[in-house]
Amino acid sequence: MAVAPTTTPIVADPAAAPRRAPAAGTGTTWRGHLLRLPFYLLSLTMIAPFYWMLITVFKPVTELNRQPPSFVPEHPTLNNFYDPGYSPTQVNPGHLQGIFQRFQVDFGFGRFMFNSLVITVAVTVGSLLIASLAAYVITKHRVPGRRLIFLLIVASMMVPWQTTLVPNYVIMRNLGWLDTYQGYVIPALAKAFVLFFLVQFLHSVPDELIQAARVDGAGEWRIWWQIVLPLLRPALAAMSIFIVLAEWNNFLWPLIIVQSDEMANIPVALARLNSYFTGAQNQGAIMAGGLLASLPSIAFFLAFQRYFTRGIVLSGLKG
Repeated sequence: MAVAPTTTPIVADPAAAPRRAPAAGTGTTWRGHLLRLPFYLLSLTMIAPFYWMLITVFKPVTELNRQPPSFVPEHPTLNNFYDPGYSPTQVNPGHLQGIFQRFQVDFGFGRFMFNSLVITVAVTVGSLLIASLAAYVITKHRVPGRRLIFLLIVASMMVPWQTTLVPNYVIMRNLGWLDTYQGYVIPALAKAFVLFFLVQFLHSVPDELIQAARVDGAGEWRIWWQIVLPLLRPALAAMSIFIVLAEWNNFLWPLIIVQSDEMANIPVALARLNSYFTGAQNQGAIMAGGLLASLPSIAFFLAFQRYFTRGIVLSGLKG
């Protein structure tokens, strides 16, 4: 009778076993902090001006004139927005006009915020609708010369936009649109980069989906409105961030066509405020205007940044 050979179990030596590398992100070493040091320094250079603006807004006039300056408001105040102790008939160095008391227009600084809001919303909505409609025609219709038209539009991105200032100004003057909302909005509706981005996005949409809608009897306008626009939602959200930030902070073109304080937007109003009122004692009101101008754009970006990331990832910018 054969006896089955016995085998001695092999016990692995814990010391000889290969050590598993720690998972990424489970620990932070001094080398990791050292590699991130340039990013820390870069973030400080970006945060420092905003912090200085923030503390200046809440400083009284006496602290604004202090040398050396303080980095934390000792007596916080809201007088830089509206100073109830200011009187135009009595000169008081401790009480100056707040940002909402500086301009002799209806609603004061709120008028400029309203102008910027109307212009930004109109340009954003109008340019996205026009670009989406043009992208739909270029990608899903066999229009003669569509490739040449698209190449010409893309080539226009290589032309500096400053070269169009004089022709656009002449056109707006001849149309009588200087110092009007349409003078703000109409020249800003054509955006080649937005069209280019949406065209690349629509290439990923199958043509069979559009053909099926046509077979079911849907018209082109209905297809664009009920099929194309919902599919473009991530790309439209991504592009809206760029358009909103650009139009909210637009300065040069409004400066050219604006002739009255009533039609100025926020950047133009802040530039005039800085030229009308100079000196350290007026820094509070100027910084208050800058804070009011920056908060809406920051809030918009924080609210839509996930759409921004998803739109870029989904598009892939594929031809």
